[in-house]
Amino acid sequence: MIELRTPTEIDEMRPAGAFVASVLQATAAAAKVGVNLLALDKLAHDMIRRAGAESCYIDYHPSFGASPFGKVLCTSVNDAVLHGLPRDYVLRDGDLLSLDFAASVDGWVTDSAISVVVGTPRDEDLRLIDTTTRALDAGIAAAQPGGRLGDISAAIAAVALADGLSINTDFGGHGVGRTMHGDPHIPNNGRAGRGLPLKPGLVIAIEPWFLHTTDKIFTDPDGWTLRSADGSRGAHMEHTVAITEAGPVVLTARS
Repeated sequence: MIELRTPTEIDEMRPAGAFVASVLQATAAAAKVGVNLLALDKLAHDMIRRAGAESCYIDYHPSFGASPFGKVLCTSVNDAVLHGLPRDYVLRDGDLLSLDFAASVDGWVTDSAISVVVGTPRDEDLRLIDTTTRALDAGIAAAQPGGRLGDISAAIAAVALADGLSINTDFGGHGVGRTMHGDPHIPNNGRAGRGLPLKPGLVIAIEPWFLHTTDKIFTDPDGWTLRSADGSRGAHMEHTVAITEAGPVVLTARS
């Protein structure tokens, strides 16, 4: 069911958005060569405790997950692009790391993701991150009242296709509010002018993710981490966005 939020409710979601943004900023800053992924998860977990927030991941067990997630932060490295289950892995120079985080504050949930290079970057990784960032920006700009859901999908796809990337539509954006994942599903490819009307009060997570040379993925033996079929690297960007009478408002904006 798709729920529309009042302006008051959208304001009530702002603390959750600011908290999620702060955790991503802190974990991205801490992602240095020699740092263990489990340490990043612990940092996020400690911030949740101090804020009195609640994790959306630790008990999360959807149909595609092998078991409850058990951690509070997704850490996807190199050929992993989504749902990376934190493990005993020490970050190396040149790793491409995607961090995805959602939490509930006072009963409201927001969701966001960021990709960064650890240490010395590869040019192709920086280009992939740039493309994914621009695709997110395009999707947000298209989230206008009076538009259609397909406008967001088409805007994301236009950026990716212009840079020669292929697009997987199995996983994408989604509604967010009292829970982390809700309707509508927002694929990263679609036709402008088609789909659900975009009305003020709709709150959605917009999340483009792309791989260098494929759109095919498989699930790691850990039962969660999604990896590229050909070993190429991936990038993932996401913001929680409220559609208002005045246009889109990014609730998880990072300073």
